[in-house]
Amino acid sequence: MAQIQVVGKNGGRSIELELPEVNPHVLHEVVTWQLAGRRRGTASTKTRAQVARTGRKMYSQKGTGNARHGDRTVPTFVGGGVAFGPKPRDYSYTLPRKVRQLGLAMALADRQAAGMLTAVDGYDLDGKTKSFVKWAKDNGMDGTEKVLIVTDDENVLRSARNVSWVTALPVAGLNTYDILRHDRLVIDAVALEPAQELQEEAQQ
Repeated sequence: MAQIQVVGKNGGRSIELELPEVNPHVLHEVVTWQLAGRRRGTASTKTRAQVARTGRKMYSQKGTGNARHGDRTVPTFVGGGVAFGPKPRDYSYTLPRKVRQLGLAMALADRQAAGMLTAVDGYDLDGKTKSFVKWAKDNGMDGTEKVLIVTDDENVLRSARNVSWVTALPVAGLNTYDILRHDRLVIDAVALEPAQELQEEAQQ
């Protein structure tokens, strides 16, 4: 059972959160699934039927001493079509919901084990970048590590957006990949209770 200290205006308490043991394979599966869904899949090449080249036979079939060629659209010529090249496609695929939920719980567990998980109840900020930087410094964040802030506090989202070492997301945007690619996770204390429920569902 992990004990997570809550800081902030209404802090001073701790949250008990039962987190799973971190399994790198599960995290890999979830991150791969996320990145596959983000791929645009717009790469496209032209086949020999689509390139703008003449279809006239290049030269006589016999008598030239050269290889027997037809038109210039074949892939062997520069400017010809591409054989088996990429076409627009959707790279996304489905991953079981319980696996996705377990991956998120494991990402939280990984940050908790490293001492890089901070729960906040009440930021009490005015939406200014200067006030956010001061708050971050008071809570041990000086810009030497990448920080992911997950909150529904509009003032925090506004004040953190101009800080280069901070990524701010609403609670609905919490995901495994962004947690793992940042050094520290700062999250609304109330958001950890649904995370506990998801983890319990994943174990059933």
